[in-house]
Amino acid sequence: MQKYMKAGLLIIVLVVPALVFLYLKTFGENHYTLPKFVPLIDSTSGNVMMKENPNPKWNEPKMDTVFHTIPSFSLTDQDGKTFSSEGLKGKIYVANFFFTRCGSICPKMSSQLTRLQDVFLNSPEVTFISLSVDPSHDTPEEMKKYAKEYDAKEGKWFFLTGDRKQIYPLAVKGFYVPVADASEYDKAVKTPDETFIHSEKMILVDKEGFIRGFYDGTNKKEVDRLMMEIKVLQKIYETEK
Repeated sequence: MQKYMKAGLLIIVLVVPALVFLYLKTFGENHYTLPKFVPLIDSTSGNVMMKENPNPKWNEPKMDTVFHTIPSFSLTDQDGKTFSSEGLKGKIYVANFFFTRCGSICPKMSSQLTRLQDVFLNSPEVTFISLSVDPSHDTPEEMKKYAKEYDAKEGKWFFLTGDRKQIYPLAVKGFYVPVADASEYDKAVKTPDETFIHSEKMILVDKEGFIRGFYDGTNKKEVDRLMMEIKVLQKIYETEK
């Protein structure tokens, strides 16, 4: 009897793991998810806008939420070249708002972006854009010096300037982050840091232009989370190929 029990245990030890492995290999599937942000609201009803899911899987709803996408824009980069958002299609990118004279949060954000750039240096589908909220001062020449200070790689990290009437609405209505020029309503402000009010958030945007996350760019742990979620997005696109 004891002999048969030992034989049975041996079978369990050897066979069960093999069966589990075969099951996982055959039926197992890795699932990577990352939410989309900023659902669109129907202005007449106040309800979230929905659209029909053309090919729903068994566990997916028949209707999908309609989400905001980043609008098209055209600005000037640190080399004085026209930078069109068309070049961001098919890329995962991180955006933030800054200005070169900023002495408060911008150096922290830019240092963290340098760190992110180094991690994804060999990932051509990942890029970075920093948009100036002080475009009257931040000429391409000024941004070029700033880019060099933070070791921005050509073709990887772009610093953008242009018309303030375009950049400010793009920040608020496009990337959903606040920005303001305090001198417009407070004539007592004197320093650049008092004048230009902008967010410390970094915004993760996917290849289709959907916002996938907001992160405190001055906080290393938050930027670590951003780093991880970029990798999650990369995995999502890999599994969809």
